[in-house]
Amino acid sequence: MAANEPAPVIGVIGGSGVYQIDGLEGARWEKVSTPFGDPSDELLIGEFAGVGMVFLPRHGRGHRIPPSEINFPANIDALKRVGVTDIVSVSAVGSLREDLSPGTFVVVDQFVDRTFARRKSFFGAGLVAHVAFAHPVCARLGDALEASARALGIRAVRGGTYLVMEGPQFSTRAESDLYRGWGCDVIGMTNMPEAKLAREAELCYATVGMVTDYDCWHPEHDHVTVEAVIRVLMANAEKARALVKDVAPRLNPRPSPCPHGCDRALDVALITAPEARDPEMARKLAAVAGRVLKG
Repeated sequence: MAANEPAPVIGVIGGSGVYQIDGLEGARWEKVSTPFGDPSDELLIGEFAGVGMVFLPRHGRGHRIPPSEINFPANIDALKRVGVTDIVSVSAVGSLREDLSPGTFVVVDQFVDRTFARRKSFFGAGLVAHVAFAHPVCARLGDALEASARALGIRAVRGGTYLVMEGPQFSTRAESDLYRGWGCDVIGMTNMPEAKLAREAELCYATVGMVTDYDCWHPEHDHVTVEAVIRVLMANAEKARALVKDVAPRLNPRPSPCPHGCDRALDVALITAPEARDPEMARKLAAVAGRVLKG
């Protein structure tokens, strides 16, 4: 790694069942303020195997925040502000495929966004941008996560489409059948607009979906219950913590620039002419888009 390249800082967003990471050196919980409000919780900042690591519980410690009320812009902005370069998202999901049984980890590579009640962009009136999103996750992170899962003996599948529903209710049977017909592989409530905002913030991002149930399409699992989900969550949580610890040294050194262009997503995304940009909007975007807004 060249002297002028930033050291990697791995951001871990923990979903249901993953509320902290043990074993970080110099660990401290730190409150981070953002122009978009408060993130889900304080950030746990430390190091693991010589690599900076920042953990954020997506639902807050104790699981206080439902999916539709997560402040996704604040979460991503806060991670960017403390120097995170790569985000590993860990999320509980339901399976839409017979072969993706509970306990399987899926290294997701595509999304279908069916949410409708969430702010989905940092940009807006006064400063408009359109980022490319055909490939919504960083393949470099996906490669590392796949390698870590294999090394740890975790049953994992590389590649899959994650349908993100609004929630908080689980699917109807008709919806579950529809999503299966679309070719989706897993279903959850939290990775959108998280992945979109990470791309706007020029952060490398990848998702590991931890399968907890078969949703309601399966004839033997047509009533998804919280109790059943929690039983699998607890088994998955320890594996998830081991996975993110194993993957950290695999991401060091960090190539710069990202070979997949994640850290240059805004190079051709801003469409508002410089003289027409809202100064207040630009100030709010200082952390996520400062690289392209300077000058």
